[in-house]
This record gives sequence, C-alpha cells and structure tokens, in this order.
Amino acid sequence: MKARTPEETYQAALQKAQAEFSRLDPVAAAAQAGVTCTALSSDASQMQIAFFGTHYHVQWPSGAAARASDQKEPDVATRLLLMHYLITADGTPMASRWIAFRNLPGGLGYDAAFQRRASAPLAQAFGTPGHGQTSFEVAARILGGERLRFGDAAFCFRLLPRVWLAVVLYVADEEFPASANVLFDAAAEHYLATEDLAVLGGMLAGRLTKTAKTVVP
Repeated sequence: MKARTPEETYQAALQKAQAEFSRLDPVAAAAQAGVTCTALSSDASQMQIAFFGTHYHVQWPSGAAARASDQKEPDVATRLLLMHYLITADGTPMASRWIAFRNLPGGLGYDAAFQRRASAPLAQAFGTPGHGQTSFEVAARILGGERLRFGDAAFCFRLLPRVWLAVVLYVADEEFPASANVLFDAAAEHYLATEDLAVLGGMLAGRLTKTAKTVVP
C-alpha cells in the first residue's frame, strides 16, 4: 500500500481549520493574535506572522500560507499551526509565568508521551557536561533563544507572537542523570490547544538537536 502524504493524512484537519479560519473577522483576529493585517480587497486580507523567526503571509479567507521571503508554501504542520493560532487567539496578556506541559488543559494524560517526544531527546542530546551544554547554548542562540536564569542553561523561544516556550537543561553529574524541561508561558492555552502545543514542543526539540548537529563539531 502506498504511504499517505502529510497533506492526505491531515486533509480533514486542514479543511476544518480553513472553514473556521474563513469565518473570522480578520482585523479582530489579527489584533488578538498580535499580528498585522492588511486589506487586499473588500473581501480579502493578508496577515503577517512570525513563526520560529521566519515571517509568513497568511491569506484570509482561504488560509493559504507562504513564506514572506520567497512565497514558498510551508509544510502542512506549519500551515495548521498558523491557522490554529489565528483561530484560537483571544488577546489574553502574556502571563510571564512558566508552567509544565502537564499543567495545560488535558496535559496530564499526555505528559508521558510529551516527555518522550520533547524533553527526553533534549536531555539525551545535550545532557553531557561541557560539550553538550555548549552545543545547546549555540543551537539555542541560532534559533533566537533568549537566556533565562534556570538550571545549568535555559532559553526562552518566542515561537509565535504570543506563544513562548522555554527549555531548561540540567546536565548530568555524579548524583543525577541529565534532564530537560520544556515549559510554556501560562497564557499559552489562550493561543493554541494542548495538542498543538505538544506538536510545537516537539518541533522545538527537533530543531534544536538538528541545528546542533549542523553547526557544532
């Protein structure tokens, strides 16, 4: 049997998101999401949104997305996250307080899977003293991370205008194994569903480890 493409796998989710997105008031939605909105005509608008440091244009009402620099369409996961963010955003101020994934709505039941998906790979990749921590710090800065004062090394990542994640690394020592925590600003549930935040945490972990392999000898 031929493997399904990501578009085929997520077709129903894309259609649902596009239908919900088309019903938005684009100006109000953009304001609640902290993004800009430009009217293209009486019945079409374009939202400008940064995701992982890359700027995208999202068309309303179609939900079509393209990278601003070259108009290339992003992968299906990014398209879904951009639409879901704009649909869910309600304008709640950032909490400036970090919470664990298990403290998100419904997060406790999926926490073990999230740890395997995000936290464990980070601890494995960066938890060795010296080189591991250095690799993490280099990769984090390349991805736009802002230093935090937690653990042995920690960074905040503003992945969407109002969805901020933090990664806190504890390197291994004589008493404890390495560990890593992926945290969320406590207002995150007002901008993405818990399932989407799990995807986002996994994407961040994947990009950190991939970046480290690319740039750190």
